[in-house]
Amino acid sequence: MASCSSKAATSLFKRTLAFSPPRAGGGGGGGSSSCLTGGGRLRTCGGTPRLPQRSRPRFLFSQAAPPPLLLLQDSLSDSLRVCYKYLNQTSRSFAAVIQALDGELRHAVCIFYLVLRALDTVEDDMTISLEAKVPMLHNFHSYLYQPDWKFMDSREKDRQVLEDFPTISLEFRNLAKVYQDVIADICHKMGLGMAEFLEKKMNSTKEWDKYCHYVAGLVGIGLSRLFSASELEDPVVGHDVELANSMGLFLQKTNIIRDYLEDQLVGREFWPKEVWSKYVKKLSDLAKPENIDKAVQCMNELITNALYHVPDVLTYLSRLKNQSVFNFCAIPQVMAIATLAACYNNQQIFKGVVKIRKGQAVTLMMDATNIQAVKTIMYQYMEEICQKVPSTDPSSAKTQQIINTVQSMSLPSGTLVSRTHYSPLYFSCIMILAALSWQYLNTVSKAAEEYVHTGEN
Repeated sequence: MASCSSKAATSLFKRTLAFSPPRAGGGGGGGSSSCLTGGGRLRTCGGTPRLPQRSRPRFLFSQAAPPPLLLLQDSLSDSLRVCYKYLNQTSRSFAAVIQALDGELRHAVCIFYLVLRALDTVEDDMTISLEAKVPMLHNFHSYLYQPDWKFMDSREKDRQVLEDFPTISLEFRNLAKVYQDVIADICHKMGLGMAEFLEKKMNSTKEWDKYCHYVAGLVGIGLSRLFSASELEDPVVGHDVELANSMGLFLQKTNIIRDYLEDQLVGREFWPKEVWSKYVKKLSDLAKPENIDKAVQCMNELITNALYHVPDVLTYLSRLKNQSVFNFCAIPQVMAIATLAACYNNQQIFKGVVKIRKGQAVTLMMDATNIQAVKTIMYQYMEEICQKVPSTDPSSAKTQQIINTVQSMSLPSGTLVSRTHYSPLYFSCIMILAALSWQYLNTVSKAAEEYVHTGEN
């Protein structure tokens, strides 16, 4: 495809309704292509592919098992129950998707998250001196095997994971050795990387990639190894480090781009100097009104850089077989592309907060349950970005190039048709059903919002 189609694009996303994915094996890399489409509209330019429909919606609260955490409560040990409590306290977003994972993988990923949350809490705590922090980061993986190790002097909001680290490390040691080895290895590598960047700024795009690898790519690699270790996914998923790394880099770069102003207000700088120095003398100068055109061009260049990870994302997702793993991986990725589409060529990034429209998360979470649906979503948001590319933008040729690449991957059949939309009465029925399970709905709603508004490792 050489150029954008002619029609204007419409819409975005955020949070709300609960939904259930198709049964395991029906929505991953090679299963059935059925998926539930929702109301609201994804952005469409010209003809767009239609997501395959099911005959009727399936909801988490109708003819389905209770929410995962409810299933867990009766069977958990006291220490594991505490770990899930900490998971819910420190991350509503990850708590929701982790507890939807199948079998023993659920516990392994829960502990993996809490270990990295504890490590990240040390790294974030500015009250810890560098002399004390660097050795802690270097050695943190060894604390997993020290039953009594804990840290009581943190002032961070998530300090409970350090103060009660013995409970977390106990459950870590209760995991199968194959899971322990993955978690300890990733914790070690991440600790070393965090220590390296404590006082180091990102000058080049290579250093930007390296930083994102340490704080997010390693998470993708570790999760992929856990997926394969559980035997829910094939060994290739855990072995292909490059694809797993791209999964993390795409999410992390999206967070960094979107959070420019927030980071500036607290004195953090994550945009690579190699890029922003083309436009201004200091990174903070991008927020000055007189530099707004250059600021937008700088942001567009970084967004284009991030988009180059999308082909890897699609290849990675196409290999997944287990439905719970597919949902776990796909939902953050489609939300990331929607966020970048909202940010592209948008001056508001340098003036305030770019918020994603409420309700679109519903559509994305309902739709992103199989690979062809994800490809369709990627195609549509790429088309939206395509419609925004200014001919005078310095990165326009590269932006168009990656758009064409992703769209060619997303439409192997070359067939484009419009999406189906549901009537207001349909959504009134959904809202009535949602009210019957407001507690779980609230969890999913907060999860979707945090995917958009927080950047978690």
